[in-house]
Amino acid sequence: MTGERALVIVDAANVVGSVPDGWWRDRRGAAERLRDSLVPYAADGLPGQAGPVEIVLVVEGAARAVASVPGVRVEAAPGSGDDLIVALAAAARGARSCLVVTADRELRQRAEAHGARCAGPRTVRPLPPRRD
Repeated sequence: MTGERALVIVDAANVVGSVPDGWWRDRRGAAERLRDSLVPYAADGLPGQAGPVEIVLVVEGAARAVASVPGVRVEAAPGSGDDLIVALAAAARGARSCLVVTADRELRQRAEAHGARCAGPRTVRPLPPRRD
């Protein structure tokens, strides 16, 4: 692996869907909020992945219109978001470290077959505080 920044690929649909906060009423807005919350990770890194990192947020469906911002590149999947995530992980293989953030078991297996490490949505989206 070269000294190039590690690649962090975030499965937007899976991460957004991991918290039942009404995301289904505004899928694009939910993806934009997730994108914005990822910006600090570009410089600071993630648990188990020191920064700086390149963050790619893969969107699909109603979230395809979400734009990139400094620190987070947004890739709109022309078809399956999972297929694009696997293609990005495959392209990184051997060139640099790759972390895929998703809870989707099948996607994890496909990404790991290309040398990617995987982590769950809580890596980038901590659960809200409990109200007791």
